[in-house]
Amino acid sequence: MPLADIADVDIDPKGVFKYILIQVTDNSTKQQKFVVRGYYRCSFHDDILQETKSSAPSDLKLKCVGGGRIKHDEIGKDILVYGYSYGYGRADHQIAVDILKQKYPDYNIHFSNDGY
Repeated sequence: MPLADIADVDIDPKGVFKYILIQVTDNSTKQQKFVVRGYYRCSFHDDILQETKSSAPSDLKLKCVGGGRIKHDEIGKDILVYGYSYGYGRADHQIAVDILKQKYPDYNIHFSNDGY
């Protein structure tokens, strides 16, 4: 599966939940990109990674490069990216925000390095 076919963003449509920033590498071409994944149903950042890995094609390598939380307000069209992961450390929230802005161009998307 080409790297371009992997969705850049897959997050829950509303609520507060954990998220991770994943570096995806195509093993055959060595091309890379970052993707954002976040789900309310996952209690731990590693749960998100394992769920994402289980559905990814085998020719892709997935590496979590950090995490945090997302507060997604679909009615107010606002997304706040903040906090960190105990297991993976703080993601580069600016990268996550830049990726999220591509999927949600009409949203106010911002980050804070404060909080858990």
